[in-house]
Amino acid sequence: MIGAAFAAGLLLAGCGDKKEARAQADAKAAGFVPPSVTSRLDYGSSMERRFRALDRNGDDKIGKDELPARNAPRLQALDRNKDGEISAIEFSEGMLARFDAMDLNHDGTVTTEERQASRKR
Repeated sequence: MIGAAFAAGLLLAGCGDKKEARAQADAKAAGFVPPSVTSRLDYGSSMERRFRALDRNGDDKIGKDELPARNAPRLQALDRNKDGEISAIEFSEGMLARFDAMDLNHDGTVTTEERQASRKR
């Protein structure tokens, strides 16, 4: 009888470990982001589309009223001539400079690992 109770306890303990391991694996899977590689060309094209989306009045400039509130300070830093507007050239050159800063091995692509490392810096 004692042996059976001991064996049942081991089985239950084993189930708990499996359930815990399963819960940890599920949590890890839920937060999974597949690795990516972005080329400088693709990034530049993406940023061109972003500029066009932000330039709501189509004047090839992003004015203060067109800046998204949460990114405004970071985007205003792209205004090199400090005229209060971000031109298409200022935006493009600034965003490509950010890409180049993320491209840690200077191979023309940014991987997930490089992106994460640049965020930590």
